[in-house]
Amino acid sequence: MRDLELSLSKSSLANYLLKQLQFFYPDGYPLNEKALTHSVSRAIDRLRICFDPIVSKYYFNGNTSIFNHLNGDQYSMFLYFVSNNAYLAGDENLASKIFLLNKTMFGLDVFYSVKLPEHFLLVHPLGSILGNAVYGDYLVVYQGVTIGSTNNGHYPTFSDSTILYSNTSILGNCITGKNFVLGANSSLINTKIEDNKVVLGNYPNNKIINNSNNLISNYFRR
Repeated sequence: MRDLELSLSKSSLANYLLKQLQFFYPDGYPLNEKALTHSVSRAIDRLRICFDPIVSKYYFNGNTSIFNHLNGDQYSMFLYFVSNNAYLAGDENLASKIFLLNKTMFGLDVFYSVKLPEHFLLVHPLGSILGNAVYGDYLVVYQGVTIGSTNNGHYPTFSDSTILYSNTSILGNCITGKNFVLGANSSLINTKIEDNKVVLGNYPNNKIINNSNNLISNYFRR
């Protein structure tokens, strides 16, 4: 696994985040700084795993992964990890504020209890809403993506190697196979898709073609 180079030290990163939270949410409910430090430390461990297979030039230099707190995509991924860590540790005050900070700064709605996979990549994720679906490993999400339920409360289930391009929606009891791509400005509702497929257009008039180019390899080395 590649080493991870940080633009700020762990302690500086925790302090940087603390100051952001205090500025945006001065509600009088104190933040547990020890819990924040622990959640940040754990987030860095998860970032190292998450970034390791990413092939984008902004994520590695030689044999070293890179985390830059001033790279919005990377920082939004970091904030998700910290909020999820705080939630798993039972600190919902901290988890809520970090979730809201991510929403405030990047327009990204990923609730702290949502379980994203070990390896994922957010690409300019402004306006994306990632609901309580089942997410397979190696997930790529662009801007304006909506993952949610229908009135019956069913959420999608994704297999490994999924790419959701910009302004796409996938709602309800959708089950997608491995190596799945949802083309830009497309939508799916309550649909099952086999492995190795690209889906284009809007439900129920979708066009389904073979994913013969293994597009996930543009994002991750496997």
